[in-house]
Amino acid sequence: MADTPASTPVAATPVAEAIGVGKRFGATVALRDARIAVAPGESHALVGRNGAGKSTLVSLLTGLRRPDTGALRFSGRPAPPVGDIDAWRSRVACVYQRSTIIQDLTVAENLFLNRQSGGPLQPIRWRQLRQRAEELLGEYGVDVDASARARELTVEQRQFVEIARALSFGARFIILDEPTAKLDARGIGRLFDKLRDLQRQGVAFLFISHHLQEVYDLCTTVTVYRDATHILTAPVAEVGHQALVEAMTGETSPATVAPAAVAPAALSAAAASAEGGTTAAATDPDRDPAPGPELLSIEGLTLPGVCRELSLSVRSGEVVGLAGSAASGNVRVGEAVAGLHRAEEGRISVGGRGVRTGSVPSALAAGVGLVPEDRHLQGLVPGRSVAENATLTVTDQLGPFGTVLPSRTRVFAQRMIRELDIKTPGAATAVSALSGGNQQKVVVARALATAPRVLVAVRPTNGVDVKSKEFLLRRIREVADGGKAALIVSDELDDLKVCDRVVVMFHGRVVAEFAPGWRDEQVVAAMEGVAVPDVAAPDVFMQDVADRAEAPDTEEHGR
Repeated sequence: MADTPASTPVAATPVAEAIGVGKRFGATVALRDARIAVAPGESHALVGRNGAGKSTLVSLLTGLRRPDTGALRFSGRPAPPVGDIDAWRSRVACVYQRSTIIQDLTVAENLFLNRQSGGPLQPIRWRQLRQRAEELLGEYGVDVDASARARELTVEQRQFVEIARALSFGARFIILDEPTAKLDARGIGRLFDKLRDLQRQGVAFLFISHHLQEVYDLCTTVTVYRDATHILTAPVAEVGHQALVEAMTGETSPATVAPAAVAPAALSAAAASAEGGTTAAATDPDRDPAPGPELLSIEGLTLPGVCRELSLSVRSGEVVGLAGSAASGNVRVGEAVAGLHRAEEGRISVGGRGVRTGSVPSALAAGVGLVPEDRHLQGLVPGRSVAENATLTVTDQLGPFGTVLPSRTRVFAQRMIRELDIKTPGAATAVSALSGGNQQKVVVARALATAPRVLVAVRPTNGVDVKSKEFLLRRIREVADGGKAALIVSDELDDLKVCDRVVVMFHGRVVAEFAPGWRDEQVVAAMEGVAVPDVAAPDVFMQDVADRAEAPDTEEHGR
């Protein structure tokens, strides 16, 4: 074997690499010829809109799934077989947005979970375990008491414990999935300082975030995925904010000057995508919705850990979009309107009638209908029929003295099935037997059963086919056109295009508002926390990043 030339740097071999990786789930292409390479000691950003393929790539890089095509390599060697947990742990670890720390255990117990002793039959020597934990924490500069209960730690400290635990297995490549979503500015600063210290020790990071400014603050290289495909990889310093947003959305502004590091094929694809119609005219700019009186009013709403003094209104005849990424707080605000969360301060009213926050019956009585975010966890009772699911909000109307008459339930459900074009063998069919799109129509039917004055729809087209998506959005539009009001809470651009106005939240604050005619890149930039040149928006378009220091602790953010 020939000797390796002395001039060849060790860093030339990526610590982790995906080469031409493809993955399908049935007819859905989750990744197509995807690639990425992370160098030792590098902080490499992976960005892209929802559905771009980021989560699928993470599942492949952590050994949870096997790629259909392509190859994965760690330090130049093939990835271990799927299922060889110890081998994967020694190569890669992932710190997820949702902590995997067990709160009732101590820090030491979490660090050495399932390896507290030298063997299955050997007793745990607690003093030695705590000493090992303190040495591990000290080695990586984590200032946490090893004997403290995990529930006593801050979000930031729990993340440091997770990182230390990953490093203790020997991994020198760590994936950080939205690590700042639950941190304030000071916590983010300390996290970044710790990551830089670890980089100097040769630890590499794949940094996934919806906040693009953090990419510029921390990372040296950025990779963009869009529609399950690799779009570009380039030095962060050579990709401007606008060019990065355009790569994520497929839009190309005529004024944009492409960085030399971006592959020509990627730019051609972006331009072709823009010409193909991904530019967002939210609604017809000539359309005059002629909104009526205010129906939904949110005044000075403060939800602990989510938002502070937030105000918003929706008028009769309006569909308003409340956009934002996972950590923005938009979902919790929408759910609060429906009575799911109690406010610390502020007032919510429908048509002048106050809604008692934290009370679903109060919201229903005021005229609020809710399409929840997750139809499986929040929207459906799988073992029950279509009729039972569609009438859950109106059971008091289906019989005298609190009883439910099957005949009334059946008649009511059949009307909803016709109006929403639900494809089902019958009202008695189990809702679990329907397709995803038809299940979502049942959820919408339940929300509309009370004839709500205000319809709150949280990511209403999540996981449905294109035809069902168009139908559901059209139905929401019809609710507003009938003199009611609708609030669509979503980060999906297609959901927002039916709206008369789009209000964008970022870390618990309203930072921008867009009238009809907005472009994808404008809304994406606002949701990601960056300002794009030549984008018209209110003066509050972007709060300075330092303002996040004043934002509430976002431990309860996200979804």
